[in-house]
Amino acid sequence: MGNISMFKQKIINLSLVATAIIVLAGCGDNKEKDSADKKQITIGFGVGNYIDQVDKGIVPILEKKGYQVTLRQFSQNRQINPAFEEGAIDASVNQSRAYMEAYNQKNNINMVALADSPSAPQSLRSNKHKSLDEVQDGMIVALSNDPVNAERGARILEQLGWIKIKPNVSTLNFSVNDIEPAKYKLDIRETDAAQGLRLLDDVDFVVVNGNYVASAGQRIADGLVVENSPLEHRVIVTVLQKDLDTQWAKDLKEAFESKEYADYIRSQRLYDGFIEPAAWANYAK
Repeated sequence: MGNISMFKQKIINLSLVATAIIVLAGCGDNKEKDSADKKQITIGFGVGNYIDQVDKGIVPILEKKGYQVTLRQFSQNRQINPAFEEGAIDASVNQSRAYMEAYNQKNNINMVALADSPSAPQSLRSNKHKSLDEVQDGMIVALSNDPVNAERGARILEQLGWIKIKPNVSTLNFSVNDIEPAKYKLDIRETDAAQGLRLLDDVDFVVVNGNYVASAGQRIADGLVVENSPLEHRVIVTVLQKDLDTQWAKDLKEAFESKEYADYIRSQRLYDGFIEPAAWANYAK
């Protein structure tokens, strides 16, 4: 009898385990389905007006499709990608392909470009000098203190022949230490990107991010030099690889590439000088 009871108990235990496995598997499937079909999206941003573009131009499009969109602004760009890993955001509008790829490689995660965003080129600006010909040894030039924008600014100076950038520099770790004199021995300094315009009366030249120029109500085109931002340095909409084929990601991409969004950006003088996504090429201006 004892053996029969033990046998029955084993059958019951095995049934419970099997049931638990089925339930857990079902939960996993539901979680994956929920992720694919969800209607709540959180998008991360750094400081600047990209969050305003999305708030006024993208959110209305997504709301028409039944989405609830949360826009989360971070005080420092380096906080945004870790938020992906933590699951705190679903997408971001803040980084370039070059930075994303370098970050992926260093941190062994897989972010991908979902779509291009209207992207503000940097410009070299000055209140003290009317011409590039006025540059001399010892003049102070300010660059952004975050690696990606510092490198972009340095490339502008390198194209002018003012400085030389050391070979094989890292996009993630670029700093003024990667710069060498060329035609001139300049005093290259790093500053918070958001402070660039405020330094124009204190330094000789400043390389300023275009979104700060636009936010200040100034024209990007009025800079002494305007960056022709290469594709790898234009701002992109980023998601994790695992989310690329979800419906919400497809709808987000469609919104960024839509004529409705193109018309909104083009209607705002604030965004004059922004580089448009290639997907807008067929939309008449």
